Amino acid sequence: MKRILIAALAVSFAMPALADSEISIQDPYARAAGANAMAGAAFFGIMNAGDEDDRLIGAASDIAKRVELHTHIEGENGVMQMVHVEEGFVVPAGAMHTLKRGGDHVMFMGLNDTMAQGDVVTVTLTFEKAGDVTVDIPVDLERQSKMGNGAMKHQ
Repeated sequence: MKRILIAALAVSFAMPALADSEISIQDPYARAAGANAMAGAAFFGIMNAGDEDDRLIGAASDIAKRVELHTHIEGENGVMQMVHVEEGFVVPAGAMHTLKRGGDHVMFMGLNDTMAQGDVVTVTLTFEKAGDVTVDIPVDLERQSKMGNGAMKHQ
């Protein structure tokens, strides 16, 4: 019996840890940057019901020529700037990471088509552990931002 227990312990330590990352996307919406805009963005909550942290590391969609993960940082003279976040966004185990206007978001640059109210944008999100998650995101041009209209510069 003792040998079986020791063998079971040895096997459990030798096996790689399995990522039990259970990712779900909550309350997604997308919008264009304005009328006749060449850029847009998607916002949503990422819930990680798993036991390990995961990381959103990329996004892809045929809505735009380029799709990147972006955030806002305060630049010179207090002007907010959007910047590409190459390392992605950590989604802690058992928690939610929110992508929202004025914060982290998926950026669509060089839109291939207009984004009209009620349209649906298909986006594939790539996570380090969970892999690819495809989500259909409704375009909602009427949703109001909870942020003020501060000056913003894209970088």
